[in-house]
Amino acid sequence: MKFSKSSRINVALYHLGIYSYRDFLFYLPKKYDDYSPSREEDILDKSRVVLIGRVLKGLTTHHYHKASLVQFSFLTKKMNVFYVNAWNRPYLSSSLNNDDYFTLVGNYDKNKNIINLISINKGVLAKEGLVKPVYSLPKSLDNFEFLRLVNKAFKEVNKEDIREIVPNYFKKKYRLIDKYDALFKAHFPSSKDDVKESYRHLKYEECLLFSLKLLLVKEENNCVIKENNHLVDRTKIKNFIEDLPYKLTKDQLNSLKEILHDMDLDKAMYRLLEGDVGSGKTLVCALSLFANYTRNKVGVFMAPTEALAKQHYLTLHSLFKNSHLRIGLLLGSTPLKDRSLIRQALLNEEIDILVGTHALFSKDINYSSLGLVIIDEQHKFGVNQRHLLATKGENCDLLMLSATPIPRSLALTIYGDLDVSTLFSFPHLVKDVETKIISSNDHLINQYIKSSLSNNGRVYIIAPRIENDDEHFSVERLYEIYQNKYPSKVSLLHGKLGEDDKNFALEDFRQGLTPILVSTSVIEVGIDIKEADLMIVYEPTFFGLASLHQLRGRIGRNGQKSLFLMIYDGDDFDDIKKLNVLVESNDGFKISEEDLKYRGPGEFNGLKQSGLVSFMFANILSDYKMFVVSKEDAKFILNNRDENGFKDILNKAKASTKEEDIYRA
Repeated sequence: MKFSKSSRINVALYHLGIYSYRDFLFYLPKKYDDYSPSREEDILDKSRVVLIGRVLKGLTTHHYHKASLVQFSFLTKKMNVFYVNAWNRPYLSSSLNNDDYFTLVGNYDKNKNIINLISINKGVLAKEGLVKPVYSLPKSLDNFEFLRLVNKAFKEVNKEDIREIVPNYFKKKYRLIDKYDALFKAHFPSSKDDVKESYRHLKYEECLLFSLKLLLVKEENNCVIKENNHLVDRTKIKNFIEDLPYKLTKDQLNSLKEILHDMDLDKAMYRLLEGDVGSGKTLVCALSLFANYTRNKVGVFMAPTEALAKQHYLTLHSLFKNSHLRIGLLLGSTPLKDRSLIRQALLNEEIDILVGTHALFSKDINYSSLGLVIIDEQHKFGVNQRHLLATKGENCDLLMLSATPIPRSLALTIYGDLDVSTLFSFPHLVKDVETKIISSNDHLINQYIKSSLSNNGRVYIIAPRIENDDEHFSVERLYEIYQNKYPSKVSLLHGKLGEDDKNFALEDFRQGLTPILVSTSVIEVGIDIKEADLMIVYEPTFFGLASLHQLRGRIGRNGQKSLFLMIYDGDDFDDIKKLNVLVESNDGFKISEEDLKYRGPGEFNGLKQSGLVSFMFANILSDYKMFVVSKEDAKFILNNRDENGFKDILNKAKASTKEEDIYRA
């Protein structure tokens, strides 16, 4: 559908996922700029300020090799003088005068008493125009152009076309405005109160629907009874642990205890094991698979990528090399002959643990006695996929892993249909990874790469996208750049490559034949190459903080001093503040919390990634109380499910648990 005579605008909208006028209504601002004048006596260092005043005489312009600087003094209505720096805006020297009032927006540097200009507009804004929406848009599409189309969309879409999801009972109880009005006020607020009133409806609807989905799934889970269940042999497990060359952490032992308890119950286990990068989740999984083996059941370990599946397979082979466990590997790329042998071995009960990818639950794969299914990085699989694999056994136990750790109270809210075990401590070497933010033209980048290569290290170079783009870095573009600089030393890896090409790239990197790997975030989870000591991430703001922390977890895995570089050429204050969270902390729990704080409305539609649950409107931290309230309201709906007013939302919740992934990321 074309929304404009400009192909530039239509292409940009297509890439944003906007295909109808209705889509505009649900593509909400990422933030709101408040142009209410600042209280000058309360201005803090590094804060955003809005001032009303006049430009004083004496404006000067300086020209540099690749930049220009306009400097002037600004006299506010309260007779305070501020010095202003305006970089790369030479036109201001002719557009500013000393007679009119201007509204100035900038970032304040208290030590120098300087304001770094963001914008300056003639006149004083009307009271109803002080709150302006700002959208997450490509550079080819201006904010005012998008807002003009949003205004047109509201004229094209009737109020009756926006279906009310929240039952009238709760709309009256919480005094919520209609959904159509909520969407309108989200785009065209006349005040901060409008924004607040709008999001009360949108957030509550999302929280209520989410809570209802989880309770429905949990209802189903509680009805699943295991048939022919046998108790695990704790003596064999204890002996195996005592023979290990290292000790388990207290968290690993506690988590294993919770898992074994669930495995002994007649009710099927639905448990999430969460922990930071390097906290030892794989070992807990291995011991759970061993426990499953002691009750004469087959165990399955599913990973989201073939590379990670192979790595788990090798890890289990090494761990159980002195035992009688028979371990198989099944991938999408497994040859038909080998696949047939695995299929027959399963039927003959000649495999105890099968490791693999989606291929594990293909129609032609059947298990004679499936007892335990472990899914690594559970958010990368849909509800249907998990359910399909679990039903290949006699209502087997299900253990899911997440490398995005969050506080237990939040985990119980986000993963309300699961029991939760958490690993806080680390069993191995303390990592020594330094994190820096630098620009793409910094000469130190090549110095760091040469230093790594001279020490037989490995270098990851990460881009947010695969294909070339005039505005952004891509793996194709970076591969060309670094291949020219370091001939025959660079490999390329991304999701569109064939499995053989992926495997060759990773193996050449692992062996050091090509010690530089240019990749997308496909290496984010599980890839364990001990020699990797440098990672360079271009345009890091395209990733969530949790994903960046996951990427950082791929280096320094042998305890060696390592460096994580984030290449950022922008000057957005919020972006820099966000990236500095990673500079200042290596605590996965803290980083995940900050990731949730920074996730704003509408980011579900954007390019940023995270291993956490994505919400379109709500924020799991700042709206935590709303999640708690909505959970109680969802229980009320289920207890009164025959009421006519609740049937619509129940039907929508039931449909979405089947058609959508609750754990979208």
